[in-house]
Amino acid sequence: MKTFSEFGLEPKVLRAITEMGFEESTPIQEKAIPVAMEGRDLIGQAQTGTGKTAAFGIPLINKIDIKEERIVALIMCPTRELAIQVAEEIEKLGRFKGIRSLPIYGGQDIVKQIRALRKKPQIIIGTPGRLLDHINRKTIKLDDVRTVILDEADEMLDMGFMDDIQSILKLVPDERQTMLFSATMPINIQKLAQQFLTNPEHVSVIPKQVSAPLIDQSYIELHERQKFEALCRLIDMEAPDLAIIFGRTKRRVDELSEALQKRGYTAEGLHGDLSQNQRDNVMRKFRDGSIDVLVATDVAARGLDVSGVTHVINFDLPQDPESYVHRIGRTGRAGKEGAAFTFVTPREIDHLHFIEKITRHKISRKPMPSLAEAIEGKQKLTAERVLEAMQSEDHNQFKGLAISLLEQHDSVHLLAAAFKLLTGEKKDIEIELTPEDPIRAKKRRPDIRSNGRRPSGSYGTAGGARRNDRPYGGDRGGDRNRRDGGGYRDGGRDRDYRGRSDRDNRGGYSRSSNRSNEETLV
Repeated sequence: MKTFSEFGLEPKVLRAITEMGFEESTPIQEKAIPVAMEGRDLIGQAQTGTGKTAAFGIPLINKIDIKEERIVALIMCPTRELAIQVAEEIEKLGRFKGIRSLPIYGGQDIVKQIRALRKKPQIIIGTPGRLLDHINRKTIKLDDVRTVILDEADEMLDMGFMDDIQSILKLVPDERQTMLFSATMPINIQKLAQQFLTNPEHVSVIPKQVSAPLIDQSYIELHERQKFEALCRLIDMEAPDLAIIFGRTKRRVDELSEALQKRGYTAEGLHGDLSQNQRDNVMRKFRDGSIDVLVATDVAARGLDVSGVTHVINFDLPQDPESYVHRIGRTGRAGKEGAAFTFVTPREIDHLHFIEKITRHKISRKPMPSLAEAIEGKQKLTAERVLEAMQSEDHNQFKGLAISLLEQHDSVHLLAAAFKLLTGEKKDIEIELTPEDPIRAKKRRPDIRSNGRRPSGSYGTAGGARRNDRPYGGDRGGDRNRRDGGGYRDGGRDRDYRGRSDRDNRGGYSRSSNRSNEETLV
């Protein structure tokens, strides 16, 4: 791997990279940075968590003139969470050079954003819907933009933003550099690239095995009514540092997080009905370890990048293979190992095999954890914590009490009683979760309305479920906006979204008639 000093970067940019702790470039950075620095158009294909932001952020920061007082670069992201994360990394990369950047996304006061725009940022990082809001208000002008970056382009198109992206790109001068980053390259992405990129260099670091090799993947076959007890036992047995549990619906996330709290676990839920403040509060607790279990829907967890996640548990089987890859990709990052467990009901086994086929990875079967294994796991964790505390110097004030107790009681019984107290009594509360319909494998048939073409993310639909009961939308199955009058309104939005037609112009991608916007998807 190349070191960053080999790319010919400005000293202030190199200093920022060093301060961030980066030493060697990742594969996507090594391939993309030289192409980007030459000013050529680029298609970068890489999975989430491979260093894509720095791959486009470093050359972007390097080439911007600090004297610029106009918007010269535009980065589009599918969700506000990703927009915030990209903005944070851009800010870190450009801090010594003095580059001004600004995230623009829904759910935040638009007046506050307009005030921030008066400080003349050079880089805008935004979601398509809110960007169009500002463009229509004439608070953002793209006349001077010389670099456009589409991050997670497949996600943006899957979420129905093709029209918005095209509208925005048509307002940017033709004389520009365009970089498109995507984990997959379906036909709609290829068409977008053909329309807006000029002789792009294609850079790919997609491994032959789609899912991460550092993640130990396994599944547990069980009935729907057994899932919650199995989850509690699994958490006790595995004792994760940080765990993300995925549920299929907002209702599932609410019920599951509440049930875990009743059983004594530090857990909170994350889904699209939460306000931005609520979401930020949950994520702050998860990052600082105040809670060690995060229960989330697929869309709520898109773009999450929390270091130290040791376990991912699919309480509900995901709808499609790409969702599975995105879910388990929350762990096993930065060269660390992770574990991914998936609960599968007997009627879902065929769908699991379909996921194995598409991801080209065999998922091993494991038995349901026994009560004895769960108890042993909790005891082992307690013992480890006691030994860690013994290594510290801050327990001297308890030595006198310890000596006094040991003079009066047998040491084994005394320690056993302490372990029991520290381990805690498991709250034996009866839990009833609303059952979810199983997902059944469905063979991919040619879509006669689209001449046989299928979108990359639509691998099959739930048996007996409506079309829009997908993770991206659906009355009860996903994080979709509530209908409010004639359009969709987000809590912090200033305009309604119009309903979208069932098809757009990107080759027969059939969707629900009303598209969800990025603010509620997260």
